[in-house]
Amino acid sequence: MSTAYMTEPAALESLRGQQYVVLRPTAAVATFYEREQAEILRRLPESTPHPNAGHVTLRGLSEPQRVDALRELVASWAGTRPPIEVRVDAVDGFPPPFQVLIARLERTVSLVDAYASLTASLDATDFRRLGELPLEEWVFHLSLAYASDLDERAWTAAFAASSRAVAPRPRELVSSVDFVWYGADGEHIDSFAVRSS
Repeated sequence: MSTAYMTEPAALESLRGQQYVVLRPTAAVATFYEREQAEILRRLPESTPHPNAGHVTLRGLSEPQRVDALRELVASWAGTRPPIEVRVDAVDGFPPPFQVLIARLERTVSLVDAYASLTASLDATDFRRLGELPLEEWVFHLSLAYASDLDERAWTAAFAASSRAVAPRPRELVSSVDFVWYGADGEHIDSFAVRSS
């Protein structure tokens, strides 16, 4: 059984009725993520929300009545994709009002192509998408901690203590896509293998 991405009750409640297409690193990037997140959380208030598992979000949607149809689209799309390269470039952050500390990713060819091809697949439907940005504006990342509750001074200090270029840059090939959906009973994860390279 896959490790849950989100476990905090407030987060699960806020995500109810939403669906996400994500990549789950499991090798070098996952190891980096776990160590970096643990170090960051040691410097933040104990109550700071954070993901339970690292993930790269490719799309968010709101189709609580059409989960099955959306799952079928994601499964079909995943089967057309080669393994996707994920490489950490830096520890960074989204500024106020978001105040999220992140592991920013390099825009690898396969990652950019995955985002673009998923956009094309969704463009042929009327599925309702959340927070979508054009490819050139999208920042590929893994969220480390959600620090929006920090005041300006505390956020500035947390960002300064965490942000840095990463060298050497951990990388891995992700060979599956997760369709994550949230209902009244919490989080559900369906995993679909990409095609063999």
